[in-house]
Amino acid sequence: MAKKEKKEKKKKNKKPSYFKQVIKEMQLVVFPNKKEVIKYTGATIFIVALMIGFFELLNLALSLVKGMF
Repeated sequence: MAKKEKKEKKKKNKKPSYFKQVIKEMQLVVFPNKKEVIKYTGATIFIVALMIGFFELLNLALSLVKGMF
């Protein structure tokens, strides 16, 4: 009987629950502080503004080329 109980305990211990794994993983997550969030937000807005400018200039150039012909 004792062997069966040990095998059952081993089987239960081999597969931890999903939520325990989630909690363990969330403890490893490092969230950015306020300074980092502001820095990354500013960088993102700047890059997006550059892309908008590039595509607007490209649109203008192609409109001018199309108008020539």
